[in-house]
Formats: sequence, structure tokens, C-alpha cells
Amino acid sequence: MRALALAAMTAVAAASATGIAPADRRSGYDFAGPETRAMQDDDTANPGMLWVAQGESLWGTKAGAAARSCADCHGDAQTSMKGVAARYPAFDPGLGRPIDLEQRINHCRSEHQQAEPFAWESAELLALTAFVAHQSRGLPIATETGGAQRPFLEQGSELFHRREGQLNLSCSQCHDDNWGKRLAGAVIPQGHPSGYPIYRLEWQSLGSLQRRLRNCMIGTRAEPYDYGVPEAVTLELYLMARAHGMPLETPAVRP
Repeated sequence: MRALALAAMTAVAAASATGIAPADRRSGYDFAGPETRAMQDDDTANPGMLWVAQGESLWGTKAGAAARSCADCHGDAQTSMKGVAARYPAFDPGLGRPIDLEQRINHCRSEHQQAEPFAWESAELLALTAFVAHQSRGLPIATETGGAQRPFLEQGSELFHRREGQLNLSCSQCHDDNWGKRLAGAVIPQGHPSGYPIYRLEWQSLGSLQRRLRNCMIGTRAEPYDYGVPEAVTLELYLMARAHGMPLETPAVRP
């Protein structure tokens, strides 16, 4: 029995290391029902577009002691922000580590607008992030994986394949090894973060990728990461690299 258990664990580890072949990668959109896909496809029916519209308003709103808006520095978002979200998380030389798009927005607020950072999962941060990411909709994910980002990418890979929680499960066991199967009646997707911030019918709200990661960790009865900690960002980095070349869908809609 011990030999069989060890063989089974070895097989799981090998499958996790292999991952999903690029030709087999599928967006969570492909696992959603027709009603959900139709909701995402129609901007007039996509609830996430309400946050995008709010973000557009915030883009032009002066804030902080500097009384500056995003537009004052970056101009027309359709031009200046095109492709930006596809490259995040990105390495920040000042911090010596990658930061995600939400952190970049808050950094700009603190440094250039001299304003208080938005709270994680606040309507304002979700809206501005969704608006910026929406400018890259349809563009391929192109997160940097070499240079200074490389050790953080490797750390993110280790976290993705690490068993955690009372259920002793890793991200890869669900999203690499068992995608397409059902868990409690729901289809297990491949876990590609191609549509964040994302509107989930379960939440009845828009939410960040970090919120989704926390939900998964709670589901495995593991201690969830605090918002914005380096471990959460390196896991984001690995997930984006894992989805390299897939088109962004922000704001996507999921069950």
C-alpha cells in the first residue's frame, strides 16, 4: 500500500510539473454556460461595464494634494493604457519585486497625486483597475518572465504546486490535473486569469484576482494571503505567465 501511495504521489507531481499544453489552454469563458457567455459578450448586459464606466470617470477626476488626475499624466487612456494590463505584474525597481496593477494604481495615487491609496476591493480601486485593463481587451497576455522577474516567477510556480490547507491540495491538482471535471456540480476551469477584475455571479460584484485566490485558499481550508503581500503577487505573476499569449477579456463574467 505504501508503494502504491508513493507511486500515486509521484504521478500527481509529474502531471503537475507538466501542466497544460499551450494548444489545450482554454479560458474560463469556455467553461461557462451560454447565458453567462452571452452576458460577457454584450457590453450593454455585462455588469462589469458599470465599474469600467466608473473608472473612466475616476480617470479624469483630480485628486489629492497635487490636484492631479490620471489623465493629467497619461492623457487618453485608450492610447496610453493599451497593452499595460497585459504586462502586469511588473517588476518595480524601487521595491525590488513585482507589483500588480492595483498596486501600481495606488502607487501613482500616493506618489503623483499625493492622495490616500484606495482600499483593496473598494469600488474605486476595482473600477479604475477595470477601466485600465479594459483598454487591453483582446490583446495577448505578455507578462515579462525573464530578467529580474525570473526568481519571482519561480517562486510563484512553487506556490502554485505546493499542497496547502487541511485538504492538502495545490492549485495545480485542480487546475492542471483535473480541469473539465466537476467539483460540487461546478466545472473545474484551468484557472487562467484572463478577465480580471472579473464579475462573478456568485459575488454579485466585480472582484480582483487576489480575492479569487483567497477564496480558493479558504476552500482548501488554508490560511488565505493578506491582500497585496508579495506571495500573492508572485502567484499572480505565475498565473499570468502560465496564460501567456491568451487574450485579455476584462471585464469577464463567470458563474
